Amino acid sequence: MAAGALIASSGALLAAAGAGLAYAVRGRSSALFGPSVYHGDRGRRSLALTFDDGPSESTPLLLEYLAARNIKATFFMCGANVDRLPEIAKAVADAGHEIGNHSDTHPRFDFHSEAFLYRELAEAQRKIAQATGVEPKLFRAPYGVRWFGLGAAQKRLDLLGVMWTVMGCDWKLPASKIAARITRRARNGDIICLHDGRGLQPMPRIEETLTALGDAVPRLREAGFQFETASEILRSTS
Repeated sequence: MAAGALIASSGALLAAAGAGLAYAVRGRSSALFGPSVYHGDRGRRSLALTFDDGPSESTPLLLEYLAARNIKATFFMCGANVDRLPEIAKAVADAGHEIGNHSDTHPRFDFHSEAFLYRELAEAQRKIAQATGVEPKLFRAPYGVRWFGLGAAQKRLDLLGVMWTVMGCDWKLPASKIAARITRRARNGDIICLHDGRGLQPMPRIEETLTALGDAVPRLREAGFQFETASEILRSTS
């Protein structure tokens, strides 16, 4: 084989390998690094609202909104935030919402060791259980990034990975665009990812998220959707 052809062939193989790794790390349907799902039962007209990065000082506003509309949601909590605001974490559990694990300190997992990944998940489990009395069964990776060794950590802690069908991008978009992302292609079994925190940032502002929910939730209910927790929506798929 000519040198030019060999280089071209090697480049194509590297590109393919890179694309495959990128899918394994961040593809919402990827389960290569551990058991993971990204939607629920397509046979029921149900949606799951999920909220990442909490608890935060803004979480009580969201709890008020959900309680007024009789909606149960799933909160993927960071252990460090639970440690800082245990009473708010407990208020989420006491309100009947589901609690998931979102790591301890909200790092990207790529290029970290299996021991690091396990500590992040295990510390979050410990802090959540201590504050709320609940041991999570669901896990969402920060930034949706998975890595080698995550599956072993999930297995040790009996955690199912949960990605999302719809990302609201509510940390950067105005309410109108967040609501449009949630509603424009809603399908049975969608898992919607929003945020009641911003990583480990204190005092996050979530007004755009709340305004977007105020627009989207009535429209989705008018379209016949009901709201369930992530575990409820996954019961026929996991």
